[in-house]
Amino acid sequence: MKHQYIVRETGEVADEKFYHDRLVNYLYSVMREESSLLYRLVTSKRLSSLMAWINYDFPAGKWLTGGSGFLKSSGIDITEFYDSVESLDTARKFFERKIRYGECRPIPPDDDAVVSPADSRIITGSFESESLIFMKEKFFSLDDLLDVRRGWSSLFRNGDYAVFRLTPDKYHYSHVPVSGTVADFYEIDGAYNSCNPGAVLTVNKAYSRNRRVVTIIDTDVPGGTGCGKVAMIEVAALMIGDIVQCYSEKGYEHPSPLTHGMFLKKGQPKSLFRPGSSVDILIFENNRLRFDSDLIENSMKSGIETRFMKCFSRPVVETDIKVRSSIGKALR
Repeated sequence: MKHQYIVRETGEVADEKFYHDRLVNYLYSVMREESSLLYRLVTSKRLSSLMAWINYDFPAGKWLTGGSGFLKSSGIDITEFYDSVESLDTARKFFERKIRYGECRPIPPDDDAVVSPADSRIITGSFESESLIFMKEKFFSLDDLLDVRRGWSSLFRNGDYAVFRLTPDKYHYSHVPVSGTVADFYEIDGAYNSCNPGAVLTVNKAYSRNRRVVTIIDTDVPGGTGCGKVAMIEVAALMIGDIVQCYSEKGYEHPSPLTHGMFLKKGQPKSLFRPGSSVDILIFENNRLRFDSDLIENSMKSGIETRFMKCFSRPVVETDIKVRSSIGKALR
């Protein structure tokens, strides 16, 4: 089954090309029982790290896994690169590349704008059953995703959310979506499920089962975006060995880990997925954000074939967007 999405910049409907799609679908079709030995093996950190090494570090990896063909067919704009193309002499360096985001990923000038944390494909949703964009908790369980013991779940119970899926060809730095201070920051251990749409729907609430990093940002502070508290969850996936926190105030200079009380400036680099496919999730308090209308309209368009169709009673369509581009406005 093909999987289509909408390109925000042009409005065109595009077919996604999946890498190792047959292998991923086969593995998840034969390991439906999540307690099975095969499931635990495939989604383990050890095997995920081994697969990443073969793909991105092993000298012959690109010949064994089709990487050379991927580089030719990805359509990536090399003029955006921060470093010279010649310096990106391994697959890992290519996937962990930096870009001239100040020039090629302009940020909206409005103080109340909320922006995309990544070059990605976005789905908008809501936990509020009366909302136009309400969706069942198929992608994740809120309590599990945030770890209910940390005490944040109740704050976001009827809020809205957005899921940003990064495909292997994407720029893999995540940027800060709002301005505010770090109210909490913690890691949750878990598996390394693939973020291929077919695999995600095979595993119940896959994103809340994967390893993830949670950052709670308080935006109701001086200089903040003013949309309440925002949960940013960075989710590891198959072949993602690490999520490195490397916040920079300017360019990529002087990267530093996050600390409680630290002020984060909207649009700046926050972290790096090393490497492969991955997911960012943003969760907002109820009535504190209005998503851009085109994202909502796109998500509900009919006549577009997606792998999410079989699990929802309405269309669920992704929009391909750029990091630091607008996704909505704060409701103060």
